[in-house]
Amino acid sequence: MHIMRWKYIVKRILVAIPTFIGITVLVYIVASMAPGSPLDAFLADPKISPEEIERRRISMGLDQPVLVQYWNWFMAFLKGDLGFSYSSKKPVTELIASRIGPTLLLSGTSLSLSLLISIPAGIFAASKPYSKRDYVSTGVSFFLLATPNFFAGLALIYIFAVTFKLLPTGGMYDSSGVKTTAMLLKHLVLPAVVLSSQQIGSWIRYMRSSMLEVMQEDYIRTSKAKGLRKHQVMLRHGMKNSLIPVVTVVGMSVPNLVGGAVVTEQVFSWPGIGSLMVQSIGARDYPVIMGITVLVAVAVLFFNLITDLVYGILDPRISYN
Repeated sequence: MHIMRWKYIVKRILVAIPTFIGITVLVYIVASMAPGSPLDAFLADPKISPEEIERRRISMGLDQPVLVQYWNWFMAFLKGDLGFSYSSKKPVTELIASRIGPTLLLSGTSLSLSLLISIPAGIFAASKPYSKRDYVSTGVSFFLLATPNFFAGLALIYIFAVTFKLLPTGGMYDSSGVKTTAMLLKHLVLPAVVLSSQQIGSWIRYMRSSMLEVMQEDYIRTSKAKGLRKHQVMLRHGMKNSLIPVVTVVGMSVPNLVGGAVVTEQVFSWPGIGSLMVQSIGARDYPVIMGITVLVAVAVLFFNLITDLVYGILDPRISYN
């Protein structure tokens, strides 16, 4: 079984390689087709000469065809070199390393919060289908799912930061320069709640529908016939199998937390990967854009693999052939 699992992992990695290359090619071409140029910042300076602009264009490799530019980037990437930022002149790896921590903290907290709320809420709704608790749970999930992150963020800032002054409006720490864990947690509350809100709304629905489907299976009826209480049947026999389709949704949603964090980080001035991506797109900073693309692409492919492996843990009938 372990040998088959390792063969499956190696096979998935080999399949993921051309997918990864295709993603980077597509992103590089689309980024290069966007209006504007990395030289726009220099063109805004009236003192810079056309000769200097041309020299910088050649030094950046922007005088070459797009596919040649991509090839040069890809060859450097294979050597572990993501290049230097056009804007800050700093190594891309250094910029990403300085931002990945806040994003992982925000995304990890959001993911944990989503799971802790959505799974019990979905089971609670499915325990009495079409009852008052079910309708309330469904209504809340639709409300959370339909509320955009930017609107939820602005609303919570107005309520808890502006009106009641209970929480800060943004950033990771206060402007005083003092950095404490308590201060970090206080700043983390609002962005984590906003980033998890749509996930909670979606995962409640999936957990509820999956639980209702599992509760109709024959082995559930057998467990009930043996005299087990309803909550014992749901938690001991129903929940594990109902998690299988939910794992798919969660696994596919984890990389999307980085995308959702783009909006959330902008609203709350959170210094993570999302805000760095927005800045880089605005400056047409291709090396940083590609560095973040590599990070997100690897995260997507990795969590897809982890999701498939979790299937085998939850359901031993699944084969890795």
